[in-house]
Amino acid sequence: MNHTRPLTATQPTAARRTLTRWIAGGLAVAALAGYGPASAQTPIVLQFSHVVTPDTAKGKAALRFKELAESRTGGKVRVEIYPNSQLYKDREELDALRLGAVQMIAPSLSKLASLGGGDFEVFDLPFLFKDRAAFRAAVNGPVGASLLGKLEPHGVKGLAFWDNGFKVFSANRPLQSVDDFKALKVRVQASRVLVSQMKTLGAQASVSPLANVYEALRSGQLDGQENTPTNIETQRLHDVQRHLTVSNHGYLAYAVIVNKPFWDKLPADIRIALEGALHDASVFENSIAGAENTKALEHIKASGKLTVHTATPQELNQWRTALLPVYKEAQGWISVETLRALDALNGPPP
Repeated sequence: MNHTRPLTATQPTAARRTLTRWIAGGLAVAALAGYGPASAQTPIVLQFSHVVTPDTAKGKAALRFKELAESRTGGKVRVEIYPNSQLYKDREELDALRLGAVQMIAPSLSKLASLGGGDFEVFDLPFLFKDRAAFRAAVNGPVGASLLGKLEPHGVKGLAFWDNGFKVFSANRPLQSVDDFKALKVRVQASRVLVSQMKTLGAQASVSPLANVYEALRSGQLDGQENTPTNIETQRLHDVQRHLTVSNHGYLAYAVIVNKPFWDKLPADIRIALEGALHDASVFENSIAGAENTKALEHIKASGKLTVHTATPQELNQWRTALLPVYKEAQGWISVETLRALDALNGPPP
């Protein structure tokens, strides 16, 4: 595990983004247009951008996909991995994908609400999934397939769901009762459900890219944040917080998505090989995500840099009761059909 603070990603300038789009688009179009015997030495370039470090489950799976894809296509595809917001931050990468500046990304599910609708935010509901198996049942069934299908009219194709795991809270004060959240400024991802969650707990939600969180916590612009142990450790967020509560209050996962025009223009044999490579990389990712979080939490505890508290059943019951209004508010943008489908898999809301 890398225990050095990752380099802070620099937000791409307009010129850099434009240049990247032209280069990526030109390489992809040239490679696809000329694919055949006469251009057998020109590989198809697939750029895969994501916002976490290479030593997370997502980062390791991206590298596994690269290895398998290049091997199984005999070098006819070159996969370039850009981790840790090297090219784009959270809210930029989806636009970059649609423009063709990159061909593949793996954003958290709530980010897809801007394209596929509010149902993607259902995964952010607090205490929705009792365990990983309940989450996998949701995304591996009709709910997952239906959601990915909603992306296609927007030029995006969904290929797989990748696990991360259950989230925990960190802050500069102990978080044990609901009252402990009052007046804190807490970073969350761009999700109406998560904003409602923090508002209901009496805190102020701050939506910001993951690449900015370390400095915002260090400087006092933020008081706390929620994330999985792997993201907290690899981003070194525990260096700039004093308390962490193991709450497992929400589940963080990703969808691997591609630029649909790029994908559809691939030669059939190449696309089949890439689909197989991604399938095997997904099995790998989903098999290690839980263990990676367990290991990261142990590293955080062993660092001695903050106090770790595991929420008691009584504390969690108080949180569940306090957060009931989030479910009611979310019915304003999450469809009844999706909520009912998840209720059938997971039991009624808390």
